[in-house]
Amino acid sequence: MLWIPITIWAAFAQTLRNAAQRHLTAELGTLGATLVRFLYGLPFAALWLVGVQFAADHEIAAPAWAFYAWVFVGSVGQILATALLLRTMQERNFALGVAYSKTEVLQVAVFGLIFIGDPLSLQTAAAVASGTLGVLLLSPADPDKPLGAMLTGWTSRSALLGLASGTGFAISAVAYRGAALSLGTPSFLLAAAHTLLATQALQTLLLGGWLLARTPSIVGRVLRAWRISLFAGFMGAAASAGWFTAFALQPAAHVRTLGLIELIFSYVVSRRLFKERLGKRELAGMALLGAGVVIITLR
Repeated sequence: MLWIPITIWAAFAQTLRNAAQRHLTAELGTLGATLVRFLYGLPFAALWLVGVQFAADHEIAAPAWAFYAWVFVGSVGQILATALLLRTMQERNFALGVAYSKTEVLQVAVFGLIFIGDPLSLQTAAAVASGTLGVLLLSPADPDKPLGAMLTGWTSRSALLGLASGTGFAISAVAYRGAALSLGTPSFLLAAAHTLLATQALQTLLLGGWLLARTPSIVGRVLRAWRISLFAGFMGAAASAGWFTAFALQPAAHVRTLGLIELIFSYVVSRRLFKERLGKRELAGMALLGAGVVIITLR
């Protein structure tokens, strides 16, 4: 049951990171704010690996090619998903932006079953269905007729961006679990720490290199905004450490379904920090998401 508090911590840390990134988006742009979580999170990921390695009583053999392949797929998927999430937040408010991305819960169950053989039990399917219905209720095309507009709601720009973000996050979640499992170590902390550092380093190189080649001024602004960026990077690394550790312990569908508790945290941030309000329909959607969290936890 250790994966439950670890996942809740990851969701809480991710909420704080999202809030910090949203503040940075206006100054740094979508890609600049995306780079912050990788660049400034890298030192903390390295420190975590050193600490875990020091406490561990064995070493990991040189990773096979499968590890690097999983890391590459997960890194690219997460970069794209994060950028799309920040764009979605610009289209709508903070809490709904996070909610759109949570379509990943349905997708990660399917991808996990197909690519790494994670089982999909009846209770897991019920939790995923409840969570997905909650997301649909949060994003209708016509707020006055939410049930009738549920299906057509996915034609809106915000919904499509959120759906694409969820796909990227789902692919990355499954890939990170695949990477951790491919290491073949009995230490889930060591597997998670190695996967996180490799991922953060690759993401920094990919996105940082792209921005240096295309728009180097953004990288300069990222370096100048180091104060809030350092906080965002730390919380991003802390969240990723939690997610990766949970992925090493449980199927990604279970972890991501429980991770929907992030929506409760994001609602609090939305109300307290950004002074945004949600209506009864949106709260009902969050209640369905909460039901999914309860089902997967009691599983």
